[in-house]
Parts: sequence; C-alpha cells; structure tokens
Amino acid sequence: MKKKQSKKKTQYKKKKNYSEKTAFANLEKASSTATTPKKSTGIPKYVADRMARRIFFTAGIPTILGMSVFVVSYIIVTRNIAEIPPSSTIAISALFFLLGLAGLSFGILSASWDKEPGSFFGIENIPMNIQRAKAAFKPATQNFEDKS
Repeated sequence: MKKKQSKKKTQYKKKKNYSEKTAFANLEKASSTATTPKKSTGIPKYVADRMARRIFFTAGIPTILGMSVFVVSYIIVTRNIAEIPPSSTIAISALFFLLGLAGLSFGILSASWDKEPGSFFGIENIPMNIQRAKAAFKPATQNFEDKS
C-alpha cells in the first residue's frame, strides 16, 4: 500500500505584503535586467508601411477588379444585355488576378528601404531588393549544406 501524503499547511505561512510602489519597482528591476536590447533584422516599420501602400494599389485594385468581373458579367447576362460565355468571364477575372499577383511582387520589391521615400514607381529599387531577399536565404542554405 502506498503511504498517504500529507497536505502542506499553508495557514501558518505568512504572506508577504508589498506596497504597490515596491511591487512595481521590483517588477521594473526584474524586467530591465531580463531583457537585453537586440538588433532587429526585420523590416523597419516605415518600409513595411511603404510596401503596404504599394501593395494596396498594385495588387488590391486588380484583385477587386477580378472579383467585380463576376458581378458585372452576371448583371449583363441576367438583364439580357449581351451573351457572355462563362469561359471569357473566367479568363478575364484570371487575368486580373494574375495582374494582382504580379502587383504583389512589384509592391514588395519596389519599396525603398531609405528613410525618405524613393521615386513614384520605385523600379530602381527592384534589383537591390532582390539581392536583399537572396542574402536573407543564404545563411539558411549554408547551414543546411554544412550539416550534410
């Protein structure tokens, strides 16, 4: 038979009562010593905002147009304005969706990483951003090749 384990008596232990001031002071001390500032290797906020604006215009608008093709086609066919074959509706919407996909890539790759915004289209930033993307994946592939 197993021996019964006794319950610890917590009623005799005295709880430490800290004032609010000392409790938060201790918390701030613990958090300041525990966290060490790291160098962020992510995308800076101003660059991410710039990318989001470009993506909205270069990918968002064609995607909205791709979805609206179905609505417009439905209205034209149901009101007997014209006969539109379903294959052409799908082809036109697919064209807009592909244009949106290309716009997504363009919006990401054409954003300037400088504090000041670049040119309107940002075509001059594309080769530099492609090199940055390749450099981001190099350490992972080098580690994989070294282990094998």
